[in-house]
Amino acid sequence: MSKAAQWNFRAYSTGKEKAREFIEKAPAPFEVFDRKAKRMQRDRAASRVQESREVDYLRDEVAARVADRLLDIKRRYHTVVEIGAGCGHLAKSVDDDMMDKLVMYEMAKGALERDADKEYMVDVERRQGDEENLALEPESLDAVVSSLSMHWVNDLPGMLIQIRKALVPDGVFIGAMIGGDSLFELRTSLQLADLDRDGGIAARVSPLTNTRDVGSLINRAGLTLSTVDVDNIVVNYPSMLHLVSDINAMGEGNAVVQRLPFIKRDSLLAASAIYKEMHGNEDGTIPATFQIIYMIGWKPDPSQPQPLPRGSGEVSLGEMFDSSSHKL
Repeated sequence: MSKAAQWNFRAYSTGKEKAREFIEKAPAPFEVFDRKAKRMQRDRAASRVQESREVDYLRDEVAARVADRLLDIKRRYHTVVEIGAGCGHLAKSVDDDMMDKLVMYEMAKGALERDADKEYMVDVERRQGDEENLALEPESLDAVVSSLSMHWVNDLPGMLIQIRKALVPDGVFIGAMIGGDSLFELRTSLQLADLDRDGGIAARVSPLTNTRDVGSLINRAGLTLSTVDVDNIVVNYPSMLHLVSDINAMGEGNAVVQRLPFIKRDSLLAASAIYKEMHGNEDGTIPATFQIIYMIGWKPDPSQPQPLPRGSGEVSLGEMFDSSSHKL
């Protein structure tokens, strides 16, 4: 082989290797969040046990509301799986009158085992696994719940489809996730600070799902009789810096694939001043709004209520409203 041919072959091989390396490192089509970074954040947060327990207030409150929705369904469950269980927040709000066993399914081992020595009022099994790849037996579960972990899942329809397959017929899924209007005060303050200091906007806060999309996601996954409702939980903090500190202590720091690794000190201080000026309370504290979207969906079963065939009605709504208006 001539020297020119050898050089061309080497250049071609090097180019192929670089292209292959780029493709392997490129994110998947639906990869918005860095799951490895999120697992590390949760493990790091849980390793600081006392600090981690002090910021359980939001997860504990939402988990209690999820437990209330589970309790509203007049059933006793054999096995319930909690996807993204964290440190065991739902386990604090359920007992053996509601279910025989609660399976805590969590990808971060440190979070899963933070309170391993704690006793609950229900039998608990800890299982490490990724929310995006659920290792659940088909048609084996009476109920699946998820409390404040779905907002870090890249493929929500895929996760919900896996949950539907794991449910027995007429099994129920109850979920709670952070909604798109959450932390709007922090988001706007950081954006204005970035515009003022750097002339552009960076991805400081994770993108979140809108309320109007959740019902479509549930139906797309094949779940029926869907119900969606929203709560706003407002927490007051001494300053924006205290809010950011609590978010990091929860393991809820930014995990967007294209996130910036740092924020400059002057931008952070500017955002804090903007936050207090635009959204601050009269007593000097600042509010942080957490929008929580709750959803319920059922696996289809013939025993469930079904709509009547089109045209089977025997009473005209028009005549009914006309007669009512005449009486009024």
